[in-house]
Amino acid sequence: MNILKKRSKEVLIYSITGSRKISNIFSAFIIFLGSLGLLLVAISSYLGMDLFLFSEEISNFPFIPQGATMAFYGIGGLFISFYLWWIILWDIGGGFDIFDKKKKKEVCFLRWGFPGKNRRILIKIPMNDIQSIRIITGVQERGIFTRTLTYESIVYMETIEQGFIPLTRIEDNLTPPEIANRAGELAFFLGVPLLY
Repeated sequence: MNILKKRSKEVLIYSITGSRKISNIFSAFIIFLGSLGLLLVAISSYLGMDLFLFSEEISNFPFIPQGATMAFYGIGGLFISFYLWWIILWDIGGGFDIFDKKKKKEVCFLRWGFPGKNRRILIKIPMNDIQSIRIITGVQERGIFTRTLTYESIVYMETIEQGFIPLTRIEDNLTPPEIANRAGELAFFLGVPLLY
């Protein structure tokens, strides 16, 4: 989702939200709490004593196989939740779209990846390579038991060398007027045609 937008006559900057979304934070928190609960059940089964005030049945489980299984799932859940928390902390997928007409006359896409040599992913495209801004609408089926058709639009930038570069994501949950406004704003700013 594009939270921040800065604009002047020569520079347009969109801030791109990566993994720091409420849904990701909620998922990591719930997985952490669930795995912690499984580990506490396994520990109470291993010790043979009640660590929970409301249940005596848990301490009566034999450690092998029930307690060991719960410990295994608890440790697995902790690893998954720690992985999610690190992704949120590093803001994987976050970054900026910078459209600069003044100094460099180029479009820069900056995204953050995993730590290491290639943490910063930077793609630069000269302004004279940009041919158009396009809105492409696709139909997608959703649902397991019921079939629902959804129409999803994505804004693309068409370039000579790179082809079509997506500027919006499906998970941004933009409404059709927001997509049209974003595409129109970019086409007007870049001085290129807007195509459907």
